Amino acid sequence: MDKNSINDTLRRNVALLSKQTEKEVGMMPVTEAPLPSVEQVKRMVTLVKSIIFPDYFNKRQPDEAIRSYYIGVYMEELVKLLTKQIAHGLQFCENCDEISTKDQVYGEAERLALEFIDALPEIKRLLYTDVQAMFDNDPAAPNYGEVIFSYPCLNAMTHYRMAHKLHELKVPVIPRIITELAHSKTGIDIHPGAQIGEYFSIDHGTGVVIGETTIIGNHVSLYQGVTLGAKSFKYDENGNMLNIPRHPIIEDNVTVYSNASILGRITIGHDSVIGGNIWLTHGVPPYSRILQSKAQETGFEGGLGI
Repeated sequence: MDKNSINDTLRRNVALLSKQTEKEVGMMPVTEAPLPSVEQVKRMVTLVKSIIFPDYFNKRQPDEAIRSYYIGVYMEELVKLLTKQIAHGLQFCENCDEISTKDQVYGEAERLALEFIDALPEIKRLLYTDVQAMFDNDPAAPNYGEVIFSYPCLNAMTHYRMAHKLHELKVPVIPRIITELAHSKTGIDIHPGAQIGEYFSIDHGTGVVIGETTIIGNHVSLYQGVTLGAKSFKYDENGNMLNIPRHPIIEDNVTVYSNASILGRITIGHDSVIGGNIWLTHGVPPYSRILQSKAQETGFEGGLGI
């Protein structure tokens, strides 16, 4: 093909793709301010890891004064990034009519960023309980360092605990970007709106789904492939889907084994065990053991009975 034909094809499609369609315009915020940056959000997560696990994700600093210097530098950068990205995300806020000018947007973004910084000590406390839970529940974990460096659950929970706080602060878009970064890397899909207590662990983790209105207590363990999902959806008189509680409540000290699906607004009572490959759409009382029926062994000779 000659060069003119190639250039004509490129110019034609550039012209077509440069025009915004009606649907495209309808999906964009009405302002023309910059949109959130996924790369900058990634940097925010990296900074949070450096602050919460300073000796693991940075050069080890036994001296507290030196460590505090580095944490201070990371925190200053984090506040600047948070403020900017929250400000960009506020374009998607549906109930922020009172925040209209650029100064108001950045003022609100800075306030929310500082509230998040105030929450970092509690986020750190919770994450260290998760480290402990994963170490205690996995005989293959030789030390805490391996859990912190390499376990997908801790990576996902660091993203989740950060995103959940921003979700609580009603920051639009940014929390979901954070949890989806972990989802794409670990296969663990946790909505930032889910409520998860202390000492939470997921063994292996691939394929785990935890829905938006899920409530999980303390000392809960999940295995790979577990779904805490919705069974059905409700609609208003106009046919619009209602965002109401629709995911399970998992009480304290519950273990859910691999590939179990627990669906709907049901309660799994404390100290229960849900076996693998179970499909559960009704609540169970505390101390329940929900298991599959035992396999039946039948012998066949010469193909008879098959």
